[in-house]
Amino acid sequence: MISAQRLGPRHSHCYLGHRIQDIGRSPSFRNTLYGASAAVLVTLTYLYGTDSRAAIHQWLVVPSFRWLHRDAEDAHEAGTRALKRLYEFGLHPRERGDPDRDGGLQVEMFGTTLSNPIGISGGLDKGAEIASPLLALGPALVEVGGVTALPQDGNAKPRVFRLPSQNALINRYGLNSEGADVVAARLRQRVRQFAYQLGLGLDEEAEATVLNGGAGVPPGSLAEGRLLAVQIAKNKDTPEGDVEAIKRDYAYCVQQLARYADIVVVNVSSPNTPGLRRLQREQPLTEILTAVVAEVNAISRTTKPAVMVKVSPDEDSDEQIRGVCRAIYDSGVDGVVVGNTTTTRPDPLPTGYVLPSREAAVLREPGGYSGPQTFEKTLALVTRYRTLLDEELSAESGESRPQRPGEPPATMSSALSLPLPSPERGTSAAPSGPSSVNTPEPDRTEIPPTAASLSPVQIVTEQLNELAPPAGSSSLPTALSPDTAATKPQSQPMIRLPERHKSVDASASASTSTSSAPTWPPVATKPLNQLAPPTPSPSSSPEESDAKAWIHLSERPTTTASTSTKQKKNIVIFASGGITSGAQALAVLDAGASLAMLYTALVYGGVGTVGRVKREMREQLQQGQQGQQGLQGLQGLQGLQGLREQGAVLRGAGEGKKGA
Repeated sequence: MISAQRLGPRHSHCYLGHRIQDIGRSPSFRNTLYGASAAVLVTLTYLYGTDSRAAIHQWLVVPSFRWLHRDAEDAHEAGTRALKRLYEFGLHPRERGDPDRDGGLQVEMFGTTLSNPIGISGGLDKGAEIASPLLALGPALVEVGGVTALPQDGNAKPRVFRLPSQNALINRYGLNSEGADVVAARLRQRVRQFAYQLGLGLDEEAEATVLNGGAGVPPGSLAEGRLLAVQIAKNKDTPEGDVEAIKRDYAYCVQQLARYADIVVVNVSSPNTPGLRRLQREQPLTEILTAVVAEVNAISRTTKPAVMVKVSPDEDSDEQIRGVCRAIYDSGVDGVVVGNTTTTRPDPLPTGYVLPSREAAVLREPGGYSGPQTFEKTLALVTRYRTLLDEELSAESGESRPQRPGEPPATMSSALSLPLPSPERGTSAAPSGPSSVNTPEPDRTEIPPTAASLSPVQIVTEQLNELAPPAGSSSLPTALSPDTAATKPQSQPMIRLPERHKSVDASASASTSTSSAPTWPPVATKPLNQLAPPTPSPSSSPEESDAKAWIHLSERPTTTASTSTKQKKNIVIFASGGITSGAQALAVLDAGASLAMLYTALVYGGVGTVGRVKREMREQLQQGQQGQQGLQGLQGLQGLQGLREQGAVLRGAGEGKKGA
């Protein structure tokens, strides 16, 4: 063979060109090239197709399911099967990038720090077949069920109907269920499979290890920062007048299912089970919930699941709501899910829109209605339940139930008050409800009576003058130093739930508004029940302490009651009904809910809906923070002296206007 080095330059180039052509014609080279290209294409397709943010899920997958399955229930079942199979092979859509890692949407309830305040309502996964795939989409809570004690078929088909122009549904499923035994076996297998993946085995001992906290995750969700709720209901053929038989239905469900749940939801509000909503009357509801709480306390698990009751949006008179609230307090239930499908038929959106003839016919079908049009009613109900639970019934409830074995002690958290945008839709920011109901104010530090008549600018100016260092001093309080301020927003959550689900002494709460400022701010990277006030630095000046107190006005913790003082139990509220956007989720949280739950929005928006809602929440909260940046001085970028000069300018302008 002639070496290329022995040839001249011209001949050498020709030789190399021929060699490259020979390689290109080689079957092995072409196979390698095609294989590498195919691998890259498959990898990119996998990453795109399994990302819940991909537009294909909303604009191709959802319309395809609707086109292939004209019956809405068939589409529902096909979607459930698809998610289940994809999850088994690791091809399921999921939330990528861990957007909750910054802690900006963290909330705390039932002793757990949740990654965000968004949940998925029951009904989407009736048999607990796709709990893990749904959790992978990014919600902090997934509710499975409803599950009845015995299997039942539900109502006759067809029983689910679409209203595409309204992004709404009408269903009359009638609580079709495989029964508590089948669902419990499915949840048990899920726990044991999780234990096996951790190397604990597949036996009963491995299951007990996971359920008793040995895996370091909630025993229901099996995922850090997330919870699993199991909804239970009575059987259709259980006589509605036989409260003892109804209690046995719920008790059996608890015995079979509660050990695999973080929350047990008692459904007394389905409009498609005859007589079920009549169980919302105070006396039978109190008896049923008391029996459920007793059964939950008896399960063999170190920590007990919380108990919540799911109520109807149609039983909305003051007396009906008061009766539900009294039953909640008297039975020791932990929370209430406000909202279910409604038997009413709201007006189409936008206002004045005329439904197509086919949808107008669907609107006359009996069953429960769900969709964006129900949001205003949900917002109003959340406000009313929050008002009655906090302001009226808490005064009458007396001593709370004893603390459950293994239940973490109550801790306090506070809300970062931000101006919320008007809910999207068509919805209005103000809930429509009886004028006699007072909307509860968000948790904020009260302004002293002497300052009640001052304008916000005057109040801020006076505080700035008091906090400012002496003239000529270049020192800045630590809380306002640029270095500290630059890192502070990343270390504190945007959402902190008010004291709405903790045990609080009324007198202690009342004295908080006039007490001295706290010496410690909450830290987002730790649950509040692990926080301890730091030892005061001997070098801290009074000015620095005052500055820190003013900066954290919106984070002021409420003093907890002593062990010798009677405590009153505050109730968690989940809002469910018509929530389709981040602005609406923030609106129900501001009205007093602890979690915003999605259902119909997922049906029409696809698997990326949870991520979209959370993204919109972050954007709205960021805008709110920027809007309050000047008043609260959270950024401190200009330093205290600069803020003082701005206050002097504002005060001078105000005096000039007054003189004019």
